[in-house]
Amino acid sequence: MSTSRYGLTVVFRTILPGLLFVPLTVWTDASEAARNVVLVLSDDHRHDFMRFHPDSPEWLETPAMDRMAREGVHFANAFVSTSLCSPSRASILTGRYMHHHRVVDNQRPVPPGTSFFPQILQAAGCQTAFIGKWHMGHEENSPRPGFDYWASFKGQGVYFDPKLNINGKMREFAGYNADVLTDLTLDWLETARDRERPFFLFLSYKAVHYPFQPAERHRGCYADRPVDYPETMARTERNYRTQPRWVRERRYSIHGIDHMETGPFDKDPVPCLDKLYRSYAEAVHSLDENLGRLLDYLSASGLAGETVVIYMSDNGFHLGEHGFYDKRDAFETSIRIPLLAWAPGQLKQGMVVKEMVQNIDIAPTILSVLGVEAPKAMRFDGRSFLPLLRGEKDVHWRDHILYEYHWEWNFPATPTLYAIRTERYKYVYYHGVWDVDSFHDLASDPLERHNLINIPAYQKEIAELRARLFRELGESSGLRLPIRVPYGERLDQRKLPP
Repeated sequence: MSTSRYGLTVVFRTILPGLLFVPLTVWTDASEAARNVVLVLSDDHRHDFMRFHPDSPEWLETPAMDRMAREGVHFANAFVSTSLCSPSRASILTGRYMHHHRVVDNQRPVPPGTSFFPQILQAAGCQTAFIGKWHMGHEENSPRPGFDYWASFKGQGVYFDPKLNINGKMREFAGYNADVLTDLTLDWLETARDRERPFFLFLSYKAVHYPFQPAERHRGCYADRPVDYPETMARTERNYRTQPRWVRERRYSIHGIDHMETGPFDKDPVPCLDKLYRSYAEAVHSLDENLGRLLDYLSASGLAGETVVIYMSDNGFHLGEHGFYDKRDAFETSIRIPLLAWAPGQLKQGMVVKEMVQNIDIAPTILSVLGVEAPKAMRFDGRSFLPLLRGEKDVHWRDHILYEYHWEWNFPATPTLYAIRTERYKYVYYHGVWDVDSFHDLASDPLERHNLINIPAYQKEIAELRARLFRELGESSGLRLPIRVPYGERLDQRKLPP
C-alpha cells in the first residue's frame, strides 16, 4: 500500500505478470495539478469543421469547441496513426501503432492480453468510467477491463433510441444517441462517482459517423447554406493526371462520391453531396451542443478547476476531396483530427500548439497529467505531450509521423499503405499496387493535388523518406501484415492441400 498525492490509500494491483503501477507526481505544484481527466472522443469529425478554424464553413456553429480553443489549447497539427474507427481507438487506449496492438479493422476483436491505460489508472486508485461507443469486437458491448463504470452499445450503434449495456445489464433509452450518452455522463458525475477520489472519464460519441444524423431539433438547420466543393473533387485531368490509378477509381467505389450509394454529386435538383455535407455539419452541431452541456456542468459544479478535458476524433473524413467521402487513406483530410484541451486556471488560454501529435500520444499524456507512471514493460509508441500542453518547448519532439492502413476485403477500394509525413513532405507507399507511390510537397501543394513521385528535383527527399519509413517500420515489426480471413470463414474449417 501507499498514499498518493491526493491523500488516497492506494492498493497496487498486478495487472500484467510482475508489473506494479506507481503514482508519480509530474506537475511542478501538486496543489495546482489536475485531479481528473475527461476524454471526449467523436467519430469521423474532420479537423477543420470547428467554427474557429480558418477553413471551417463560415455558417457552422460550434460554440463549445470554440470555447475550448479560446479558453484552452488547440493542437493544430494532430493526426491519427490509422484512419479507421477500431484501430484508432485501440491506439488511443494502448498508445501503440496498429501493427503492435493488432486491431487492424472494425471487426477484429482485441487480442487476449491487451492492456489499456485505464487499467493502470484503476490500479493506482483512480476511478474510471466508459460511456459510449467502444467498437472493438464488432458485436460486443460487455464491460471491458479497466473501467469501474461501463455503458456501451454494440458496434456502430444507432442514432436514435439506443440499447446500452450498463454494467452488464441491457437498458433501452429513448432519444438521440449523443443526448443519451451525455445524460448518462452528467448523472455519473453528479450521483455515481466517489467524490473523494480522482477520476478518468472516457465519453465516446457515435456522432458524427455516417450516415450523418443530427438530433431532430437540428435537422435541416443548414438546408439552405452554401456548399463549397473542394478543388480536388472535379473530374478534371489536372486532379488525377499524376495520382495513383486507385485514387481515380475510388471515386466510383462505395467510398466515392460517384458511387450509386449516393448518386453522382452533381445530380439535380439537390446534389447528393450537398445533402451529405449539410447533414454532416448538422451532426457536428448536435455533437457540439452536448459537449457544451458537459463543459457547463463542469463549470457550474466546480470540477472545471481540477479537471482537464480533452476533445478529439478517432479519424478525419473526406467530404469530396479527391472524389472521396470516407477516410482510410493517407491524404490530409483523412489523417488529421481536431484536438483540444480545456482546463480553466491550469492552461494558458488561446494557446496553439503547432508540433505534430498523434493518437498514440493520448495514453502517455493522460497518465502524465494524472501523475501515474506506466510500467516499463508496457511500451508506448507515443509520448506524453504534457510539456507542450504547459506551453513548454521540446527541442527533442518528433519531426515526423508514421501512418499505416491495411487493405480490407469488404472495402477493397483503398490499398494497404504506409506513410511518413514531415512538416513539409509526405511519402506514401502502396503495397501490392502495380502503379506509383505518392510524394507531396505540402508547402507548395497543401491540397495534395500533384503527385511529385517522378519529379527529378525531389528524388533525394523521396529516397530519404522511403528509407526512413521502412527502417522504422522494420525496427518495430511493422512490416508483418496481419491478413484477415474473409467474413464467414474460419481457418480451421478450410480444406487446405496436404
